[in-house]
Amino acid sequence: MRALTAQQLLVVWESGQGRSPAERALALLAAACPATSLESLARLSIGQRDARLLRLREWAFGSQLASVADCPQCGVRLEMSFAADDIRAGEESESSEPLSLGVEDYELSFRLPNSADLMAVSNGGDRSLIKQTLIERCILQASHRGAATMTSQLPESVVTAISERMAEADPQADVQLALDCPDCGHEWRAGFDIVSFFWSEIGVWAKRMLREVHVLASAYGWREDDILAISPWRRQIYLEMLRA
Repeated sequence: MRALTAQQLLVVWESGQGRSPAERALALLAAACPATSLESLARLSIGQRDARLLRLREWAFGSQLASVADCPQCGVRLEMSFAADDIRAGEESESSEPLSLGVEDYELSFRLPNSADLMAVSNGGDRSLIKQTLIERCILQASHRGAATMTSQLPESVVTAISERMAEADPQADVQLALDCPDCGHEWRAGFDIVSFFWSEIGVWAKRMLREVHVLASAYGWREDDILAISPWRRQIYLEMLRA
């Protein structure tokens, strides 16, 4: 995987308009991993994908992340700052071996959800139905007391056990931030989604970058590619001279 240039990041941002989060994630990884097929990237578990996106985000914008959250108790807005290592679940796993689980006389073999699964259920709908569909897509074999059984007939308790085993095997897929409100003392956990976070940052950066390109192109007649190839430090010097 390689870091993305300013030009590459702008191309991905433009192509990702109107696309689903899973498609945007794959577009970023495809640009950063040109030797890897899109199909292979789509088969990465969500945790494997998100670990790579976190690394790509570090290369693009640094290791510190800043965000906000509203306290569910009193509504006050909290500002958060943390490092990428604080939300990294550990070493990036390369394993894609099926998992197995025995629970309530059921024997199950299943794989971890991936981006292809998320795109298959991206049309929305009831949250519980989406969860059920994802689980069914990931189950490879299911039997009850030795007899094969339909995945759609698994009891909710078994589906929950599978979900818990998936979360245990792929912790980067479900990052939870431990938060506490300084105003009311309420403590809670909030999920952190690297895809939406990174994409939001890219959007802010892209609009600022295009404004800089516009100013420099208008003043000097330079092409967009030439401006983007200039280091951020030199680009700011040129902009400061224009403002002087």
